[in-house]
Formats: sequence, structure tokens, C-alpha cells
Amino acid sequence: MIPKDGIQEIKMDFVAEEDSEVELIAHCTFPNAVKVVHKMDAKMVIGKNASLKYTETHFHGPHGGIEVLPKAYIKIEEGGKYYTNFALISGRVGLLEFDYSVDAEKDSICEMVTKVYGKADDKIKILEKIALNGENARSVIKSRLAITDNAISEFKGITEGHAPRARGHVDCMEVIQGNAKAEAVPIVRVDNPLAKVTHEAAIGCVDKKEVETLMARGLEEDDAIDIIVKGMLA
Repeated sequence: MIPKDGIQEIKMDFVAEEDSEVELIAHCTFPNAVKVVHKMDAKMVIGKNASLKYTETHFHGPHGGIEVLPKAYIKIEEGGKYYTNFALISGRVGLLEFDYSVDAEKDSICEMVTKVYGKADDKIKILEKIALNGENARSVIKSRLAITDNAISEFKGITEGHAPRARGHVDCMEVIQGNAKAEAVPIVRVDNPLAKVTHEAAIGCVDKKEVETLMARGLEEDDAIDIIVKGMLA
């Protein structure tokens, strides 16, 4: 969207049928946004032994006047595979409210990766939930968030193990600078004795020695931090 204001609404009802293999790539660009709303309401079904890769990359301008509101429900049938990678690291985030929910059946695989870089007074809220409903279902929720200035981030990753030999992991890493505030809440729920779900979460600042090393090579402090953060997000 080139204009400074407007609404972009995406409604997706997508089925990857049995044994199919699909890759979707979306580039969302808002270079001049001052008051723009980007909504997505998606429903995806990955059929038996099918594979779907979905990559969504955002490129924003410097103003931060954007509301990004993606919501999706994904069902992965027996033996299906679903991989998603969401990245918003270029320009100001504005407001991001990310809400994805997945039901994974027998022998399925789900991998969800989210990377976001928030600045100024950006607000980031991420909710990702995976229910491992079938035997041998496997999943990873991986989140990499960096926030600086007065930005705020909230991450909640939920994995539920409901079937024998289901395996899930939640991995969240957040880097904060300035007056930023970060919250990470990995939640694991298991009601089958043969299922296993694990989690790890870390919040911290950029390594001081790394910053000093780059500054010794001629970079200003802010530029050095920016390079380190973008390296982590890459």
C-alpha cells in the first residue's frame, strides 16, 4: 500500500490437498503509512501427507502508523507438514497483534518462526497455540523479538500434548534496549503420560563486548546495536 492511510484486508481459505506440496510467499510493503490497517483472517487445511510452507515478510516505513492484525487457524491432517515464517524487521512495527492457532493430527509436523524488531513506541503482542492431538505429532514454536526505545512486547506460546509420543517445544528469545519492556510466557499443557512438551525463554540486553568491538571499528553505538540485533533476527 503506497498511500498514507487505508485498510488492507486479506481473507484466505486455503486447502492443500492430499500429497500436495505448496509454498506461499507474501511481501507486505507500507513505505508511507501514517494510518494504515492490515488485517488477515485465514483458514488453512493441510491434507494427508501434504506440505505447506508460508513465508510472510513485512517492509514498513519510518512512521509507525500501522496496525498489523494477522489471525489464522490451521489444521494439519495425518502426516501433513506446516512451516511458517513471519518477519517484521524493516521499519517501524506500529501495532502488531499476531494470533495463530494450530490443530496437529497423527504424524504431523508444525514449525512456527516469528521475528520482529520494535522501536520507538511500537507495541507487539504475539499469541501462538499448537494442539498436538495425534500420535507422534511434533511441533516447534520459535520466537525472536528485539525491542528498543519505549517499545513493548508480549509473547505467549502455548503447546498442548494430547496424544502418545507427541513432542513439542517453545523457544523464545527477546533482546531489550533503552526503556523497552518485554514479557515472555511459554505455556505447556500435557494430558497424556506419553507426550512430552518443553520450553525455554530468555530476555536480556545486547552483549556489551560485541557493541564495543563494533564501535572500535568505527561504528556509532546505535548502529552497532542495530547490526547485532539484525544479525540475531536473521
